[in-house]
Formats: sequence, structure tokens, C-alpha cells
Amino acid sequence: MLMICGSLRKGSTNEAALRTALAVAPPSLDGTMYTGMGDLPHFNPDDDREPLHPAVAGLRAAIGAADALLLCTPEYAGALPGSFKNLLDWTIGGGEVYGKPVAWMNVASPAAPAGGEDAHASLRKVLGYAGAEIVETACARVPVTRPDVGEDGLVRAEALRDQIAGALGALAAHLAASRPRAEGQ
Repeated sequence: MLMICGSLRKGSTNEAALRTALAVAPPSLDGTMYTGMGDLPHFNPDDDREPLHPAVAGLRAAIGAADALLLCTPEYAGALPGSFKNLLDWTIGGGEVYGKPVAWMNVASPAAPAGGEDAHASLRKVLGYAGAEIVETACARVPVTRPDVGEDGLVRAEALRDQIAGALGALAAHLAASRPRAEGQ
């Protein structure tokens, strides 16, 4: 599973949720955090051809190698942050997201007026264009506030950790159910 944080902010609650996901993931989910979003060039369709910018080639290779994606993004000005939308734009031309199981966590604080719903509606739309398989049972709203994050960068509250683990359990169950069974089983 490749985890992508939609925030470039150091120590964001979105990053904390994904780091916590690594810590509480079931053994069947091997997770890797993608950290190259800030290195991606601005999307330009003229540049979406070989030779690709190395950061774009790396992103596409990481997505292609993953059995699933777990995304966690904030909402900015009522939509996806520009840097995260840029990342998503680079995924369209390569086709690596097509048919890929994708889930997301929404960690908007309880005080957020729309709870990040506009960003996730935008995300759903873009993933639809990319042909991703959205795993609804693994998409979760886990409101994380800055005080919920410890000095180690992980979510401390057990109830929130349990919600994150539950979403990952649903993703793991989906992946297990969709894997072809070996002959004779």
C-alpha cells in the first residue's frame, strides 16, 4: 500500500494519520509513505511524455508497484490543495491508478465547517477520471487535532488509532477478497 499525504506542511495532522496508519496496519498490509510531492514539476500535458521528469517517473513507478493507495489530504479554499491536485494530475496520463484500490482518510478537525467534504468530493471526481476503484468501506472520517499528535508524530488517542486501524482492516479485507485464489483452494 502506498500512502500519499496531500499536505506539504511539516508535522501536519494528515501526515500524522498516515504515520499512525503505518504503525497500526494489519500484517497483511505493507505500507510505504510517498514523500516526493514537493519535488513534482507543475503539470503540463506537453511534458507528459518520455522522458518523464524523474520525480514523475518515480511517482508513477511507486503507484504502479503498490497494491492499493491510501490518501489523506486537507481541504484548502474549499477544494484539494494545489500541490496534491498537481500530483493527481500527473497520475492520469500514466494509467497506474486505473483499477487500483484506493481509500482515504479525512482528518479535518471537528471544528471544520464542512469537515473536508469538498476536498473529498473533488478527490472522488479526480479518482473517477483516473479509473480508480474506491474502497468505500475503507474511507474514514477520523477528526485529528494538533493536540492529538504526540512528539513522535503519531496520533496518541486510542479511539482515533482504533478508527485508523479499522479503516486499514477494511482495506486489507477488500484486498484479500479481491486476490485470485490459488488453484485447488
